[in-house]
Amino acid sequence: MSDTTLPQHAQIDWDDQGRPHSRQYDDVYFAINEGIDETLHVFIEQNHLRQRYAELAPGGCLVIGETGFGTGMNFFCAWQLFAELAHAEARLHFVSVEKYPLSRDDLERAMRLWPQLAPFTRPLLDQYVAIHPGFQQLSLDGGRVTLTLMIGDALEQLPQLDARIDAWFLDGFAPAKNPDMWTPELFAQLARLSHPGTTLGTFTTTGWVRRALIEAGFAMKKVPGIGKKWEVMHGVYGGAPAAPAA
Repeated sequence: MSDTTLPQHAQIDWDDQGRPHSRQYDDVYFAINEGIDETLHVFIEQNHLRQRYAELAPGGCLVIGETGFGTGMNFFCAWQLFAELAHAEARLHFVSVEKYPLSRDDLERAMRLWPQLAPFTRPLLDQYVAIHPGFQQLSLDGGRVTLTLMIGDALEQLPQLDARIDAWFLDGFAPAKNPDMWTPELFAQLARLSHPGTTLGTFTTTGWVRRALIEAGFAMKKVPGIGKKWEVMHGVYGGAPAAPAA
């Protein structure tokens, strides 16, 4: 295998609390004590996933899109809740883009911070091999759960995606640290892959991010946050703006 087929892995430092810190973005992946609670509040609750999982019909499939797979915490929380609430014959498809995937050793080390998620982290780790640029699909829970990883720059990967996303997790590092993940071009791709009623949750309430999402067709609303985040954002896609009359 040539070097051109290998991704550039995340460069991780570990702080004295055992929390991973990205050298590329000079930012932490999650809060050490509130990480899972933050994921549940920002991504699960703002996308109404408890209700949507419970209402999935047999054979139905919910598709979640994510910008920034990181340590996989959001995926594991989404899967755990799906396993708890959804019909046994319903399916979950989780599609996530990540420019700098964690090495297997770093991913395993991060997962040890969440022993309560072990029934979900271990099956992924067992398949987390030969991670390469581009698309790769992992089948979990006997095919009931599918994880599609897109490794590479979001604006190179998302235009290649043909999907109908029901809920978005916008979870790149903060706009000040990673502005390339928060551009009108990227939001246009989110809109292209959405349908009227597609929901969105994100930590950031940065004004220019909010305005760009609105311009892309998402109705955005600030909502109370959790922990050190006073506010977060919830959004709903309303469809492409109508073309001006000739």
